Amino acid sequence: MKTLMLLLCTLLFNSANAINIELYSDKKSDRVQFAVSEIERAFKEKGIEYTIHSISELNKIRSDRPKIVLTCLEDNVPSSIIKEAGIRNIEELIEEGFIIHKTGKGLKTIYVLGYDEAGTMYGGLEVAEIIKIQGFDAVNDQMQNPYFKVRGVKFNIPLDMRTPTYSEPSDAAQNNMAEMWNFEFWKEFIDNLARYRYNLISLWNMHPFPSMVKVPEYPDVALNDVRKSTGNWKENYSLNGWGFDAPEIMNSYEVIKEITIEEKIDFWRKVMAYGKQRNLKFYLITWNIFVYGVDGKYGITDKLENPITTDYFRKSIKQMVLTYPDLAGIGLTTGENMYDYSPTQKEEWAYATYGQGILDALTEQPERKIDFIHRQHQSSAGEISKIFKEIINNENINFLFSFKYAQAHVYSSVNQVFHQDFVRDIQGENLKTLWTLRNDDNYYFRWGAPDFVRDFIKNIPYEISEGFYYGSDQYVWGREFLSKNRTEPRELEIVKHWYQWMCWGRLGYNPDMSNERFVNIIQSRFPSVNAREMFDAWQTASMIYPLVTGFHWGALDFQWYIESGQSRPFVAYTPSGFHDVNRFITLPPHKGTRYISIPDYTKAFIASSELEGETPLQVAGKIIQNADLALNWADKQDVSTSKELRVTIEDIKTMAYLGKYYGHKILGATFLSLFRETLQREWQYKAIAELNTSAGYWRHYTAIGLANYYNPLWTNRVGYVDWRKNFDWAVFDVIANGGETNLPSMQPIKGGSVLEAENADFQVSVINSEVRGFTGQGYLETKAGDARHRVKWTFNAPEPGSYILEFRYTLKREQIFYSPLEINGIITSEIEFWNTGNTGAWVWERVTVNLEKGENIIGIMPEGWVLLDHLNIIKTEN
Repeated sequence: MKTLMLLLCTLLFNSANAINIELYSDKKSDRVQFAVSEIERAFKEKGIEYTIHSISELNKIRSDRPKIVLTCLEDNVPSSIIKEAGIRNIEELIEEGFIIHKTGKGLKTIYVLGYDEAGTMYGGLEVAEIIKIQGFDAVNDQMQNPYFKVRGVKFNIPLDMRTPTYSEPSDAAQNNMAEMWNFEFWKEFIDNLARYRYNLISLWNMHPFPSMVKVPEYPDVALNDVRKSTGNWKENYSLNGWGFDAPEIMNSYEVIKEITIEEKIDFWRKVMAYGKQRNLKFYLITWNIFVYGVDGKYGITDKLENPITTDYFRKSIKQMVLTYPDLAGIGLTTGENMYDYSPTQKEEWAYATYGQGILDALTEQPERKIDFIHRQHQSSAGEISKIFKEIINNENINFLFSFKYAQAHVYSSVNQVFHQDFVRDIQGENLKTLWTLRNDDNYYFRWGAPDFVRDFIKNIPYEISEGFYYGSDQYVWGREFLSKNRTEPRELEIVKHWYQWMCWGRLGYNPDMSNERFVNIIQSRFPSVNAREMFDAWQTASMIYPLVTGFHWGALDFQWYIESGQSRPFVAYTPSGFHDVNRFITLPPHKGTRYISIPDYTKAFIASSELEGETPLQVAGKIIQNADLALNWADKQDVSTSKELRVTIEDIKTMAYLGKYYGHKILGATFLSLFRETLQREWQYKAIAELNTSAGYWRHYTAIGLANYYNPLWTNRVGYVDWRKNFDWAVFDVIANGGETNLPSMQPIKGGSVLEAENADFQVSVINSEVRGFTGQGYLETKAGDARHRVKWTFNAPEPGSYILEFRYTLKREQIFYSPLEINGIITSEIEFWNTGNTGAWVWERVTVNLEKGENIIGIMPEGWVLLDHLNIIKTEN
């Protein structure tokens, strides 16, 4: 009977899905057809039958058949169709907006009516997503109009070593230069941005013209081929972008793509045209005055008093506009390399070059519309408005300011305070701004906190806003290059970090998008988890970033990077740039947070006075609580699942351990400040205890980070990000303040098979139990410290595939010990057993390997300074 009922239910389900849904659209519209392809994909995933039709066939159909109709007001939709369908309130639609309306027998007909093709595309994407995550019947009536007109990305583009971007001296730029000339990269990048509701890509380069245009008056400036430096770069270069043509960079190179300037132009025309097909326009934005790539030709220099330079830039801007019919905007910064000039001199030069160049182009193309973006950076909004009056008054030019809204760190506070004077300057001028939203906080780990992004966006001054572009100056969001388990072609960064990029794009379009929708998206992507719990844990861990950076506020990118705890050395007052406990005492909080600084709290505590705001102890408690909540969820999850889910869970854990480090460090800094002011020993003891705990959690953070990602990372703003070296500095915090190291141990990951070292096949080693904190009956050490262990474990794998090997150990000496890893008689990799802080602080090191089904022999040979506790073997993705 049960079998019969199951069969009946299956037949009913299949018959429901077997309904043939007719899908009508304008087959000539690339934007609408992109939405159609997404709906088709959703149908296929759900097993729903469908047929494709042209919108011109709409009046020939049977009205009782389920259908989806995608159309827009630009199609001159007959009013009879709108009236018959019962679509109301169309007068409320604006550009890129859409209405979804259900009608017909059983409400099985869905109309998607866009204000324009872009609106229809977004409405179609909305329908596709709902079908995918909840099913066809879950589609309901709704209207959406974009909250911000512009939702863009800031993309520092490394075109060529001769035409660098600000991020050039970095691993991110060097690993992505070739991708900038790969059309398949741009297709995938653009498609994903469209799904996330972005409509702008702003390309930022210091002097892009030689790589993108051929100026008739200066033809020899144009560059063929794409060159990448193979020289020995220094760790740090000028923060102003100077010296990117130094001999060590330019004298050694490889040609990574043979291509003429004419072919380059064809390439970028093709990329921009493809963007237009997905409602993504392109801007080109520069810093000034840089002449990288010119190589002294024609007498061009970086001096604004040079008339040749002025003429060259004017002609280059004109040619850029004329060469690219789909280029929607030109932007500039009068800064970085104009320090010798007054604000008036800078703006007059900018108008004579960029302004006049655009006016020249519009003289030849009088119907052309273009945006002109002027960054309010190292310049005055009032001065700019006066000098660029002719540009502002031109009906074909949309003049926009651009302002760095949260300095370098959006992940600091939902309440930003830096724009207030700027807003006062331009209010009443009928001018709008594009806000630069800088993420120079999060590169490694998958971040996602919709509540934070929603509040942040709603707090941006709306009346003067054209929108925003979101991105980084210390990173290039091209293809991912840090993962140890990557595949080829490498995954796009915005695909790896899909949740973060979705948050900013989708909530920029509609900040009222509900958390329930995000939960359903997570559930669809990771069906094996409780999505509501994952949403909460993910958001809780991600909020560690703004909590920490809001309290420890280094405004600019070179002043603070949370994932390494460092800045440039002159900001940190330390040799390495690592922010030690002293810097945590002295660096004040973000002014929009209401956090009380440690010095102010110390004074108030000693004086028994009250201060308004959150104390350092409260902020630290909140950070630690967030970390614990995220860890409690993550520790319960099954890691033997999909690769993406596993690494996402581990990213959440990594961010949580980072939070534990910072929470305890803030406590340690507060207690140390109280000790220094009162000289009461109890505060020193508390400080040392917290600094020990903090350093221990940096070791946790580094271990799990290194399990999945390569490190060190070379960056252009804070130099080398080296988690291991920074652990040494975290330990030094304890010693330098009169303490002894006593770090917390790392516990084995749950769900694995623990093989104790004392039960392995070993030579030279002996079993000991003197150092406490081990699992099992003891641990292995050798009679002489420099004698190598020879340890082999036998493991019967239930199935072939990918396994994590987690070696738990402590060290008797603070250095790195290398050991080959042997699997079934073959050396597959090398393991680093590195500083544990103190003997008795048990940690683990991981490596991912492939094992055969059945018996596997796993062997290592580290030096005897390594005390071996056990091997934990964890099955990963099925």
